[in-house]
Amino acid sequence: MTITTSAPAPAVSSTTAKGSTRPGLVRRLRRDWWIYLFLLPTLLGYGAYTVYPLVASWWYAFLDWPGFAMTGTFTGLDNFRQLLSDDLFWNAFRKSLLFLVVAVPARVGLALLLALWLNSRKTPFQGFFRTLFFLPVVTTSAIIGIVFTLLLDANGPISLALVWAGITDSPTNLVASAGTSLYAGIAVWVWKWLGITMIYWLAALQTIPQDVHEAAMLDGANARKEFWHVTLPLLVPFLVIITLIDTVGALNVFDLMQTLTGGGPSFSSEVIEIFIYRTAFAATVPQLGYASAAAVLFGLLTMVLAVVQAVGVRWARRQPKGVA
Repeated sequence: MTITTSAPAPAVSSTTAKGSTRPGLVRRLRRDWWIYLFLLPTLLGYGAYTVYPLVASWWYAFLDWPGFAMTGTFTGLDNFRQLLSDDLFWNAFRKSLLFLVVAVPARVGLALLLALWLNSRKTPFQGFFRTLFFLPVVTTSAIIGIVFTLLLDANGPISLALVWAGITDSPTNLVASAGTSLYAGIAVWVWKWLGITMIYWLAALQTIPQDVHEAAMLDGANARKEFWHVTLPLLVPFLVIITLIDTVGALNVFDLMQTLTGGGPSFSSEVIEIFIYRTAFAATVPQLGYASAAAVLFGLLTMVLAVVQAVGVRWARRQPKGVA
């Protein structure tokens, strides 16, 4: 008796089973060259007006260069040493830090209260109010700064309203007073960007299952206890992310503060960005090398915050977003 055995079937390669391999970069460039052709103007503009100035500022920071000559004189770390002993630089640094410390908690806290109100089923016209509070976000900061210089003038409606309410004794130009100019800028900045932080909080609140709120109500918790013991603990990961995003935003207020106060009076509202601008372009003798050194230090501070933000986002992603 003859026993016939069939040969084993040939193994199917993983490449064949999974499909063809992804084409290489050169092949994709040849195949989709027309797509990159449309991107070319944007890439050229981004490289010329963003990447090149960013890289060049690091080189200019080591030069004594007023900007008029073709080249500057290499001075090494002299600009950085001078910055460390410059009272105006440290004044701008303190003003930026004060702006951050006051504005970020105010923006995050007020936006959370607003989001809680708009997230409630009892609130009427939710869509209207969300749009109303978001409108300042899409308005140009420079325009808002110019408009508020009129509103915060001694004869403006805000100053007159403060006198009528008994908060101030006489009409005061809030952006022209050394004691109030920075805080006026903080208030306007918080008002302008409150809507975007409100959207962040609304998105966070909607990740909490409705069953959690209903269970808290069945246990006899009132609105205050439900917020402190149920809602807020679930919002902690989002609190970290939103706070870090707003912190980075609080360091980029040049357009608003320049049009609102110009850093004055007497440098009372001069943040680091205005210090850099004034040193490079508005001074009697421009110092582009010195301003570039200040910009490098400011950029390093922003990079540190960006790293902290990345770490915070990674930590927040590992936290539970709700209760099943």
